[in-house]
Amino acid sequence: MALTQWPCLILTLLSGLAVSGFPRNPSRLLGKRSLPEGAVDGIEVYSTKVNCKVTSRFAHNVVTTRAVNHANTAKEVSFDVELPKTAFITNFTLTIDGVTYPGNIKEKEVAEKQYEKAVSQGKTAGLVKASGRKLEKFTVSVNVAAGSKVTFELTYEELLKRHKGKYEMYLKVQPKQLVKHFEITADIFEPQGISTLDAEASFITNDLLGSALTKSFSGKKGHVSFKPSLDQQRSCPTCTDSLLKGDFIITYDVNRESPANVQIVNGYFVHFFAPQGLPVVPKSVVFVIDVSGSMHGRKMEQTKDALLKILEDVKEDDYLNFILFSGDVTTWKDSLVQATPENIQEARKFVMDIHDRGMTNINDALLRGISMLNKAREEHTVPERSTSIIIMLTDGDANVGESRPEKIQENVRNAIGGKFPLYNLGFGNNLNYNFLENMALENHGIARRIYEDSDANLQLQGFYEEVANPLLTGVEVEYPQNAILDLTQNSYQHFYDGSEIVVAGRLADEDMNSFKADVKGHGAINDLTFTEEVDMKEMEKALQEREYIFGDYIERLWAYLTIEQLLDKRKNARGEEKENLTAQALELSLKYHFVTPLTSMVVTKPEDNENQTAIANKPGEGRHRRWGATTWMPPSRPLTLVDGDPHFIIQVPEKDDAICFNIDEDPGTVLRLIQDPVTGLTVNGQIIGEKTGSSDSQARRTYFGKLGIASARMDLRIEVTPEKITLWNGDAPSTFSWLDMVMITQDGLSVMINRKKNMVVSFGDGVTFVVVLHQVWKKEPAHHDFLGFYVVDSRGMSAQTHGLLGQFFHPFDFQVSDVHPGSDPTKPDATMVVKNHQLTVTRGSQKDYRKDISVGRNVACWFVHNNGQGLIDGIHRDYIVPNLF
Repeated sequence: MALTQWPCLILTLLSGLAVSGFPRNPSRLLGKRSLPEGAVDGIEVYSTKVNCKVTSRFAHNVVTTRAVNHANTAKEVSFDVELPKTAFITNFTLTIDGVTYPGNIKEKEVAEKQYEKAVSQGKTAGLVKASGRKLEKFTVSVNVAAGSKVTFELTYEELLKRHKGKYEMYLKVQPKQLVKHFEITADIFEPQGISTLDAEASFITNDLLGSALTKSFSGKKGHVSFKPSLDQQRSCPTCTDSLLKGDFIITYDVNRESPANVQIVNGYFVHFFAPQGLPVVPKSVVFVIDVSGSMHGRKMEQTKDALLKILEDVKEDDYLNFILFSGDVTTWKDSLVQATPENIQEARKFVMDIHDRGMTNINDALLRGISMLNKAREEHTVPERSTSIIIMLTDGDANVGESRPEKIQENVRNAIGGKFPLYNLGFGNNLNYNFLENMALENHGIARRIYEDSDANLQLQGFYEEVANPLLTGVEVEYPQNAILDLTQNSYQHFYDGSEIVVAGRLADEDMNSFKADVKGHGAINDLTFTEEVDMKEMEKALQEREYIFGDYIERLWAYLTIEQLLDKRKNARGEEKENLTAQALELSLKYHFVTPLTSMVVTKPEDNENQTAIANKPGEGRHRRWGATTWMPPSRPLTLVDGDPHFIIQVPEKDDAICFNIDEDPGTVLRLIQDPVTGLTVNGQIIGEKTGSSDSQARRTYFGKLGIASARMDLRIEVTPEKITLWNGDAPSTFSWLDMVMITQDGLSVMINRKKNMVVSFGDGVTFVVVLHQVWKKEPAHHDFLGFYVVDSRGMSAQTHGLLGQFFHPFDFQVSDVHPGSDPTKPDATMVVKNHQLTVTRGSQKDYRKDISVGRNVACWFVHNNGQGLIDGIHRDYIVPNLF
């Protein structure tokens, strides 16, 4: 079967309240009233409940949090829930003192227009969207008056996918304070009967877990409840902070007495198919591995570790080969070889000797692998009853040979000809993930992102385990002719051990007495047909346990699965076909109230005696970052910025100190701030001076009046001035005003314009810049509006990055000694040793305007004189470039 991106329910919740806007002296505002235990600065979260109801793998989840403001002043309270990327939000309500404010699901364009109208009236709360590794975060905040109560309730649904022999509910729990009534409950109803059910928590000892957790299952019903008391929530016996911070995992599976199970309710049916005990079909697998220069270091070592572990698991009946690509393409063997012990030992030596080099030629590497598999099949050098798989791993975009994504897709599609699946693994964020996903989907495979973490090798191994054991090929699910309408996907190239095929549809005649389904497939030894006959009256009897069932669950399961598959087909469709797929998916999304990529949920909430509007959208893979006070700069990396006249500030966390310098150049000069030859990112800034005719007798002051941000890889340019922001994709410009409140996204890029404040630009998950807008009084005689530039995340930039700011992206050392009075008694001088230079520096301060545009925050720093000479590489004039791009 075609694997899903996360083939299990990853029901992850950060269920709790983030409280902000505290009074400076809470005790004075609260008077002498005693607060309930667990209350934080007057806000008590007195109830958090997560209720999961699972019926035939379809999960209906409700997260409810209740709080009260005991303070004498209004507080802003935020509600955060992290939910799986594969889930669809279906409802949200906000209730304050008995008045309910519901969320309404609308077509995305309609919702965006409503939001834009609210923006123009100054009545918005910002877009509500974000994503992480497996999760999306839903966040909404509201002002709660003194003495008032607030209730947040979020509902979302998802079809649980079977993964390695089980269904999994993975809950990330973090209520942020002691909660009087904290409870997670899961009620599971499976007509096939439950065979196993377990639950565990990473944040609590087994002794404590045992008394707070109850779990049971019998026949078709299962129940899990986690209800820790206040004492069990404490991080220590006398502490008032909570230890509930981590993973809570529920796993289960169902009885497999029959390989198939069909259920029918209200004219809709679902057909589950997962045979057991079949022999594994031998496979021919080609690993196509990127060994370009960007794979250098940990990524290459982790890839080799994973391949060595995979070689331990390859079966002797399998055939394999390795293709390595950089600027050119090399192979381990000229053709597929059987996985004999001798060949596996030779393959291990080959893998251990892999090293990085050169560019990225995806097209030729894939075509070589496809040709190898086709040739082996045509020449009968592999078993007749075997299957073929190609797995590609890359961390970048094609940049040599055929590099046009659409042409590579066409070449690969024509070469494979629908005969076997292609699985694409994208390592990290500096790549065109949409291209990898679209190419995999149209060749009956999937794409999976491999995250650049310490467990990347385990992610690679885990993916291989999912496809290591095909039990059937060419699977077709058949029903009586003219008996079924609106059928979901019913043919699959493979069925893999531990997974499950799910087909749903609508009966043409609800009054039929019986229902028959055949599943046909090619096994390792012979062809198989599995037949399931359903007696409608017997089915009604089997589904009598109504307290465990929400009545339309199969219809909603069908709608969920249909929308999911329509959206996948839409990714490679063009013209009228794409319009039709979009219209079908949109109609179903609106009918069943799902927040999908085509719809948005509009939330209207009270704020300062007015209603404010926010939108919850469905983020795309790896495109969105939530912007907030906690996401500025990861610790241990220097934070670099330039603002003001222009003042360059390098904050060095290891030293808990900062270095600063100015650049004194003529208006019109363009300076290179960042240049990274590996990622293709550059940032340049153009200097402006004071207004003509200024009578200011002080030294000339200059600022940055124009910034140019460019990505050669994406063929993207962003020009920012105090008047407007212009984006070019190729030659196509889009222009935005600083009066806009808008988010622009495309694969690997997110641009958020925060009205009259700043612009946040993110390239993947490892590079984030912020441009701050400074507006002066329009009648100000001397100064212009100007810009500040802040690098708040540089993890995704390479070690070759340079520029006035870029050279400081990686840790460096300096020593300060001999601090003594300087010419200004308030600013001592000292001796600094940095980059093998001994410099005289002066203690002073510069402004950081990230959080307060009008006043800024003073940053104490050691000032390096003479345009940073001795600190920066070379001299400052080395960084002058002819133009913005």
